[in-house]
Amino acid sequence: MTTQSNTPAGWYADPHGAAKTLRYWDGSQWTEHTSPDGQGTAAPQVPPQQPASADPRVRGQVQRQAGVAPSGPGGGTVFTEPVLVVNQKAKLIELTNEYKVMDQNGNPIGSVTEVGQSALRKVLRFVSSLDQFLTHRLEIRDVHGAPQLLLTRPAKVFKSRVVVARPDGTPVGEIVQQNMIGKINFAMNVDGRQVGAIKAENWRAWNFAIVDHDGNEVARITKTWEGLAKTMFTTADNYVLQIHYQLPEPLLSLVVATALTVDTALKQDSRGFG
Repeated sequence: MTTQSNTPAGWYADPHGAAKTLRYWDGSQWTEHTSPDGQGTAAPQVPPQQPASADPRVRGQVQRQAGVAPSGPGGGTVFTEPVLVVNQKAKLIELTNEYKVMDQNGNPIGSVTEVGQSALRKVLRFVSSLDQFLTHRLEIRDVHGAPQLLLTRPAKVFKSRVVVARPDGTPVGEIVQQNMIGKINFAMNVDGRQVGAIKAENWRAWNFAIVDHDGNEVARITKTWEGLAKTMFTTADNYVLQIHYQLPEPLLSLVVATALTVDTALKQDSRGFG
């Protein structure tokens, strides 16, 4: 069968086969299937998408660098894994924030991408540090690219605030910087009440403890070393988020968002005007 590159993905009857034969075009190749009723009228399930290969270096990042012991398997999403590995894409010059999100074994489960940047904004970011004071918008996406959470850090001068929302715009809560001197702390607020906090464990804000409204630690963020070459020549930052137990909403979504908020709200600013 001759295949055109612009053929839309979907099910097609095979004109050269029996009536019961169907073929599925996934955008790059055909896969033949047989309908259960033998008449070609009931399409079988769409073949599962092949996942990207696991990164073998992530286990060392989690266990040796972050000191997180192996745990049982999670659900394969950013909301159901006990450990999230958030690695910023290494670039000589960072014009757009982009991160890979993986589980503790290095299997891709999502991504984070900055959206809504104009060409002028990218030029401004290239020639100066003024971009850090402007509004930033990011999407947390699943492994198929579907948005899961929307993060907006409004324009600011001193303290950062990040607004977290569902893909349909429904508000989840806010992550608000509490201080500028010493160990940086953030409050996690929902409908005007504090449901948790993010507390830096040293003045350079490399590692954070995340606590609930009673002060009990529920998760932890550890910055891991990205290697000498990346440290010297790129802007990449890598983090491991360990969630100690299954959290209720909306605290869970705020904790997941926190792994990205810390870098966008605080670490980016540390580059300053230099």
